[in-house]
Amino acid sequence: MNFIFLILAGLLEVVGVLVLKKISMGKKVLQWILLLCITFGLSLYFLGLSMREFSMSVAYAIWTGIGTFGGVILSIVVFKESCNFKKLFFIFLIVASVIGLKTL
Repeated sequence: MNFIFLILAGLLEVVGVLVLKKISMGKKVLQWILLLCITFGLSLYFLGLSMREFSMSVAYAIWTGIGTFGGVILSIVVFKESCNFKKLFFIFLIVASVIGLKTL
């Protein structure tokens, strides 16, 4: 169950990054700031719950890995940012590292 909390925390971080992008666009800023507080607050809450099973270092690394991977994929798919071999290679390294940490 704690691994599910960790995945949920990472996904909420990705939603928070999307909200940050919306805030930077300058439309309905107050509504987006409220949503930002909710998503990052819940993300940190679930990260804390996941630390019941995982050490802080492993939980934090997996959480940031999910957030980084999700943020890059979101930027490529939703915001049409550039995608090249180097970017995909380094995303692969992040995913491989997260998997490696989970198996420790």
